[in-house]
Amino acid sequence: MSITTRTEAERPQREPAHITTTVVLPAYNEAAALPHVLKDLEEQLPDDYEVLVVDDGSTDETAALAEQVPDTTVIRQGVNRGKGAAVRAGIARSTGDIVVIQDADLEYDPANLPALIEPLAAGEADVVYGSRFAGDADRVWAAPNRTGNRALSLLTSALYGHWVTDMETGHKAFRREALLALDLREDDFGIEPEITAQVMRHHLRLTEIPITYVGRSHADGKEIHWRDGARAVRVLIANRFRRLSLG
Repeated sequence: MSITTRTEAERPQREPAHITTTVVLPAYNEAAALPHVLKDLEEQLPDDYEVLVVDDGSTDETAALAEQVPDTTVIRQGVNRGKGAAVRAGIARSTGDIVVIQDADLEYDPANLPALIEPLAAGEADVVYGSRFAGDADRVWAAPNRTGNRALSLLTSALYGHWVTDMETGHKAFRREALLALDLREDDFGIEPEITAQVMRHHLRLTEIPITYVGRSHADGKEIHWRDGARAVRVLIANRFRRLSLG
């Protein structure tokens, strides 16, 4: 398995092959942020793309607002099942050669997407993570969250024997065939460590690129808590020893 971290200067400059792209946005009560994210996506994505907003049982206008945006498909979960369930529902409906997972809040800037997609389009990677620890891009986040994410990434690297700087990132892109090979089962925030664990178990080519990041506080609507960190540890350990179909 090869994991690389590249700066903008090191990234080869070439014309990307013609590809189709699916962006999966799991969303729960994101009516305030979602319209801005969708507008930014339209400005950043190539012509041949689709956006799947998976409304995870929102009680606000998230789904209704998304349905007003052209080239956007809304998948309604009906009840709140968790981020993992929403991500899996979006993956199942995806059709693009490349599948991007993009949080529906404003923490992750869609302006990062062209750089995420480029190594996949060039055939240089199976998976690309937008890392909040690589490089010297601008980041704003609470110290406990930063420390917790770094600790989980160190644990991941130790368990799986391959270095990764930001296994919990909410900005991930995949070759669709590689993504569909993963046996994902988590319904909640455990989907993040589960994806990373299985990427490593399948020996997929993982590249990390630096991204900008502006984290939210719990007062601003951030939903992840310390319990999710404990869950991440359990998922990482369970997947280290889980029997997988690695064909």
